[in-house]
Amino acid sequence: MNQKSLIVIPARYASTRFPGKQLVKIAGKEMLLRVWEIAQYVSNKIENVEAVVATDDERIQSFCEQHDIRYFMTSTECRTGTDRVCEVIQKIDDKFSFVMNLQGDNPLCPPWFIEAMLNEYNNDSSVEVVTPCVNLTWQELDALRSSKIKTPFSGTTAVLNHKTKNAVWFSKQIIPAIRKEEKYRQLSKQSPIYRHIGVYGYRTDILKKLKQLPESYYEKLEGLEQLRFLENGISIRIVAVDYRGRIGMSGIDSPEDVSKAEALLEKQGEFTGENNDHTHSDR
Repeated sequence: MNQKSLIVIPARYASTRFPGKQLVKIAGKEMLLRVWEIAQYVSNKIENVEAVVATDDERIQSFCEQHDIRYFMTSTECRTGTDRVCEVIQKIDDKFSFVMNLQGDNPLCPPWFIEAMLNEYNNDSSVEVVTPCVNLTWQELDALRSSKIKTPFSGTTAVLNHKTKNAVWFSKQIIPAIRKEEKYRQLSKQSPIYRHIGVYGYRTDILKKLKQLPESYYEKLEGLEQLRFLENGISIRIVAVDYRGRIGMSGIDSPEDVSKAEALLEKQGEFTGENNDHTHSDR
């Protein structure tokens, strides 16, 4: 039987780049409600999984109450989503062995990404932290390289140990460098590059440990919180996932992103049971 797991959705109102984005409507439905429905789909499908919103804003609190969404109020002093998740764990009565951080500005996160993290932990409870990555095709790698010309700090890549499936490193640079790239392009449609999807699952004891750790050297340089984990000897298991024919999109950071998300939904449709349960390799 699976141990108890919790999906926490950190939802801040006071975003620097896009204030109030949690409650902006995307194709007629508030972004936070879309994320909540993703979490509900997973919790209904997998045994012993629950979900909760973590916020510090009364407007989001009111929205949760209107839509019968379970929530916890957290401090305005939380520096990161991880801090907010930790605060929920301290407040909640139930005992959860595994906790997932599903950002409230990620309304197009495929539910099977969350399922993959849960399944990884349920199959191996020694996992400390788990996060998904997508193995890029050469075409996707070319697109990432192109996007980094204008926005060099968009998109994070990961190097993993192919025996243990644990992360070796993450960077805003595209790593690893590829010598004799043309040769590799001819060998496979997939490049050697893994793009990180910023969703995390934590063993609860590890999550509590993370909250006590100060910002680390490389974390400051790259602006990547997960480097604090690696610099302190905490392992991060990589689960390889794919979008199953859909076009991937990360979080909503601007009004332009809302339009982009709506265009994707119009083109690809909403997530459905068929989308979620379609048999497909996650490698």
